[in-house]
Amino acid sequence: MSEALKITQDGRLLRVTLAREGCGVTDSMAAAMSEALRTAHEASDAVLLTSAGADFCTGRVRDVPGPAAAGAYERRPEYNGVFGSYRAIREAQVPVIAAIRGRAMGYGLAVAALCDVSFAADTASFNIPEIGHNVMPTMVMSAVYDRMNRNAILRMAYSMDFIPAQRAMEYGIVSEVVPEAELDAQVERFCQLTLSRPRPAILGLKEYLRVAPRMDDAGAIDYARALHSMVNTAQAMKKPAH
Repeated sequence: MSEALKITQDGRLLRVTLAREGCGVTDSMAAAMSEALRTAHEASDAVLLTSAGADFCTGRVRDVPGPAAAGAYERRPEYNGVFGSYRAIREAQVPVIAAIRGRAMGYGLAVAALCDVSFAADTASFNIPEIGHNVMPTMVMSAVYDRMNRNAILRMAYSMDFIPAQRAMEYGIVSEVVPEAELDAQVERFCQLTLSRPRPAILGLKEYLRVAPRMDDAGAIDYARALHSMVNTAQAMKKPAH
């Protein structure tokens, strides 16, 4: 595996570390992360996404050889790595947990919002810088449109201002803000708690929250009834007799 993206199996936890010098994520890194997430459930009950440097991710870095294609339809495949990684996080069968310190910019903010549970250091900061580079931030929009409220998205996209971790939690980008010195310990504790839960419940929770929001009320309730019956009758959900 490339030194820019470190993927290691730690028991039932898959650790994915962004480790590219400069802190940006290339298209090929995003594609490799997508593949790891698509198959994570085969050997893992959870995925932990972290960074090796001072920043979580400072944005997307194009690494397709040569100049960008001039035509729109010819250029579209160049974005497959990014859009594919967004989809892979959403569709991963096991929860994806993120630990965020430093800056989370553009692609980094999108990933933080997409993960199922995101912990941010109280010193972390977030922004959407694309419009300042004369780029419409539609990549980020496709990730956060159902994670953040509309006013928050537009405020960040138009201004490009960095917001602190606490406001990122208020906007729905992260789940929890913790002191930076405690980030690693808090995240590891949460990962171990997740791994201690019955696997059918871990998979069922992710599945329901992936599918139910697209249903009407009646469908979401019926789906909950069916999934409740299926998961709670699984052998792994039964407590051993004492």
